[in-house]
Amino acid sequence: MTPILYQKYKKEVVPALMKEFGYKSVMQVPKITKVVLNVGYGRFLKEGNFAELVEKNLTKISGQKPVRTKSKKSISNFKIREGMEIGAVVTLRGPRMYYFLEKLLSITFPRVRDFRGISDKSFDRQGNYNFGLKELSAFPEIKQTEIDKTHGLEITVNTTAKSKEEGRSLLALLGFPFITK
Repeated sequence: MTPILYQKYKKEVVPALMKEFGYKSVMQVPKITKVVLNVGYGRFLKEGNFAELVEKNLTKISGQKPVRTKSKKSISNFKIREGMEIGAVVTLRGPRMYYFLEKLLSITFPRVRDFRGISDKSFDRQGNYNFGLKELSAFPEIKQTEIDKTHGLEITVNTTAKSKEEGRSLLALLGFPFITK
């Protein structure tokens, strides 16, 4: 069964982008290639069970087991040595990525307290979008009673867009609630 967001992309977003940017072929239209969820827990290195808590939360949210990331070099001011585990990352592609984005747009964003939209200033030159959530309690899989320490989550949406404008237009047509500042 194909995700609803992917069907929307095929039926509504592709024709709209072709008309807006004057693409000659459907293959020129930008698309989302992957979504990366990243949590850095370098501050809580001394607490051994915090890494397991982060992994458990990421697994619940994404439906996929995260990979632990290690530091590439030592930084004495942060008390980090080369090779220490300092974070966890999950890369979503294909249908699982579209299901996650559906859940993010229709369930998670409305549950965020005092949510007015996400900034449209976080695009890089290639049209990829980065944003962060300060806490994970907005996700329906995370129970409020299970949380003893809160941690944030960084989400990166990678696209095949060639510019900021193409990437912003793609995500706006998919339903991302952008606000202009």
